[in-house]
Formats: sequence, C-alpha cells, structure tokens
Amino acid sequence: MDLLDTRIYSLIGEEGFQRLVAGFYRRVASDDILRPMYPEEDLHGAEERLREFLIQRFGGPFRYSEKRGHPRLRMRHAPFHIDQRGRDRWIELMEASLAEANLAADAIPPLRKFFHESATFMINRHG
Repeated sequence: MDLLDTRIYSLIGEEGFQRLVAGFYRRVASDDILRPMYPEEDLHGAEERLREFLIQRFGGPFRYSEKRGHPRLRMRHAPFHIDQRGRDRWIELMEASLAEANLAADAIPPLRKFFHESATFMINRHG
C-alpha cells in the first residue's frame, strides 16, 4: 500500500465514500452480469461492507476489521465466478461511479489504481 493512499479519507471523508459506493451499487442493482452474484437480501449489506472496507483501506476508521476481521479479499470472493468479463464490468461501473461522485481530483488516481489492480486480482475463472 502506498502511504499516500491513507490521505484519501482526509480528502473525501465519509461522504465521498458514501457517494462513490452508493453510485456503484445503484448500477449493480440493474446490471445483467454483476447483479446475479448478489443474493437479493444482501445488496445493502454488500454496499455497506465495500464502503467500510474502502474507508479503512484509505485512511479512515477500522470499522470493517472490527466487524469482519481481516479483509481476506480473495477468500471472501472465492465462491463467486469472477472472470475477465465480470472484472471488466466491475471496473466499468466503478469508473462511472468515480466520474459521478465528484471527488477531490487528488483522490481519483490512487482509487482508480487500487480498483483496477484489485479487480484483476479477484479473477478466479479463466476461459
């Protein structure tokens, strides 16, 4: 992790992460590729978990780990079929959310880098 990443929370705060993640899940709710990965009753929970994870990862309070322990992203995503197509759609929706969220310009490059690298790391199916 780049130490500068921990400044992101001070730049955009809770509200910035709220706008970003809410925009992303608003798109997921009607997406033909990503929506089927979420149980109906857990879309809100998934939104909260991503928001809390990102807040922690980028310099905010450690509420995610207090509730859920270590993030263990690959393990937590293992049950889901994530291929290049799913990864690319995740990035497409997150990029649209980044554009819409009106975040501080300095926050966008490190967030974008993290999203692209993490989404690629989550791929667990090929072909």
